[in-house]
Formats: sequence, C-alpha cells, structure tokens
Amino acid sequence: MTSTSDQNSGRAPHIPVLLRPLLAAVAPVRGLWLDGTFGAGGYTKGLLAAGADCVIGVDRDPLALQMAAAWAGEYGDRLRLVAGNFSDLDQHAGAPLDGVVLDLGVSSMQIDMPERGFSFQKDGPLDMRMSQSGESAADLVNTGSEEHLANILYHYGEERASRRIARAIVEARSAEPITTTLRLADIISKCLPRPKPGQSHPATRSFQALRIAVNAEFSELVQGLAAAERALKPGGLLAVVTFHSLEDRVVKRYFQQASGDEPNANRYAPVKSSNTARFELVTRKAVGPDDEELAENPRARSAKLRVARRTAAPAKSVEGAAIDAPDLPQTQSRKGRR
Repeated sequence: MTSTSDQNSGRAPHIPVLLRPLLAAVAPVRGLWLDGTFGAGGYTKGLLAAGADCVIGVDRDPLALQMAAAWAGEYGDRLRLVAGNFSDLDQHAGAPLDGVVLDLGVSSMQIDMPERGFSFQKDGPLDMRMSQSGESAADLVNTGSEEHLANILYHYGEERASRRIARAIVEARSAEPITTTLRLADIISKCLPRPKPGQSHPATRSFQALRIAVNAEFSELVQGLAAAERALKPGGLLAVVTFHSLEDRVVKRYFQQASGDEPNANRYAPVKSSNTARFELVTRKAVGPDDEELAENPRARSAKLRVARRTAAPAKSVEGAAIDAPDLPQTQSRKGRR
C-alpha cells in the first residue's frame, strides 16, 4: 500500500509482507485487534478493511505515529494509536483482544531513510535506534569491548568471522570514531571475501546483529509473546511474521511449547497433555510468500508467517532460554578502549 507521505517523499511504497495469507489464516476478522509493530500501517489498514471493529496500533518509533496522523482520522474511533513497545501490549490493550499481529525486525520505512542508520548501502549516521532514544549503534561500536562486539556478531548475526570483524572495528576506531554506516560497512567488507553474484552484502549479518543488540529485539520478542498470551481472549489469534532464521526459531519453539506440539526428547517420556495447551496451531508450518508477492515485493523473500489460536488455558510466563532466544554470554566488561 502506498501512503500519502510515500508519494510525497518519492520513496518506494511500503508493502505489508504476507498480508494476503495472514488475512486468510485469521478470517473472519472481527472484534478488537492490536498491531504491535504499526510501522507504515499496512497490517492495520488490512485488518480494518477485512472487518476488524477496532485496531490498536502500537509502535515505539515516534516517526511512525507522526506519519500516520495524515490518514488515521479517516477511521475515527476504529483506530487508536499508542506510543510504546509491543512487549507491553497487554497493558496497551486495556481489554481482552480478538487478535494480535507482530511484524518483527526493521521496517522498510526505517531502512529506506539513510538518516536512521539501518542501511549498509546508504550513508548515514550509525544510529539504528527504533525508538530514537537510548544507546545508538555508534555508541555500541565505539565503546564495546572486542569480546562483547564479537559475541554480538556471532550470537545475533551468526557471523562466523565475528572475532576478525570485532578486532578490525576496535583497530579502526582507535584511529577515529566510527560514526557512519558506510564506514562500518567498509570495515566489515574488508574482513570478508568478495561476495559472488546473488550472495548477500558482506555486512548484512553484522548490521542485523548490531540492530538486534541496540533494540534488545530478542528480549522484546520473548516479552511480547508472553504479553500476547495474557491479552488474547479464548479463540483470539496471534500472527507473527519473521524475517530471519533466529526470529523464526524462537516463534516456532514458542508455539510448539504453548500448543503441546513439542516433540518429546525421550520417546519413553509421558505424552504431553493437550488439555494444558495455551494455543492451537493454525499454521502447522511457516507460510512464505508466493510468486505473485515476490514479484510485487522482493523484500518478502525471507519472510515467514506463523499463526496460532488462544485456548482457555491460563497464561504462563515465558523464559527466553526455553524457547531458544539467543542471549549473550557474560563478559568481564562491555566497555573497551576507543
């Protein structure tokens, strides 16, 4: 969907990924929904058009809510915008929900704005803060110890050359602080082989890892899943769209545990009782984009959708380690020499 601000800015339209299969999986859409990653409003508009009585749009990025002001009034009291994190979505809801949708990771709106510092292909300040507050990527890159940076790159980006890249970052910043996206991308690229045609940019995994660290994305995800479980009424639906394997692993593991669909590690162990299931799986496997969507939006190629329906079982707390949420090992010091 193209918003007015997209047209006026000349930026590419922001297309909500996997919207068609999401709406098909949760049909019929009705009642009160919460879009925990509002962004450019694509999912919210889709839910409202499909029949939701009201959607609560939550986003921690102030710019997302500012941009929505131009069109939000068209929906009257059917749309309520909230500044906040989706990890607190049960508090933002104020009432039991019929559905929750979460679109994880960075939005195309943020990537397309060089001044936000998310892109390794456009020069801008090394920022990456979704909330536009707190520690930036530049702060992390210029003050983190070599060990801490290597751990971030390895555990959040699955970067095999994490130690080599961390060493190069520390060496480069000793000469001059690293403050721009292209300088960091160049430092990383020099540590890795030149990519072959069709391969991703050498800085892809490192930028992903730093963005996750800056925005505490896995902590947000674990807390957000637990908050959705508390907020959804029996029969309510939780739809989650992920964009990389680490996110999808966490969501898959959470739904397996919460639905009682988790395979037994020991075949002699008692079968888990389905009576305790807090969710029922709507999508047994992750749903990806079809050829039509890939033609419309190549950025959808890595997206996966998982949907589950809440039961009447009491909500339980969620531990990150139990659902394979990546975490950093304890280091002696996060701070390093400049």
